[in-house]
Amino acid sequence: MKAIELKEKSDQELVELERQLRDELFRMRMKHYSGQLQDVAQMRNTRRDIARILTVRTQRSKSN
Repeated sequence: MKAIELKEKSDQELVELERQLRDELFRMRMKHYSGQLQDVAQMRNTRRDIARILTVRTQRSKSN
């Protein structure tokens, strides 16, 4: 997900998306530990998406 897409979303949508991604990351970690995860790079991408969301939220809070 690109930062431009995230900036267009509302604060509530960002919070919900962050929650979903954290839940997805947790499931990926469990699959990774049990040896069932095929694409390990997907975990990195999910972590980066969460970081992007947090960055946008921080920028918004500092600008207000």
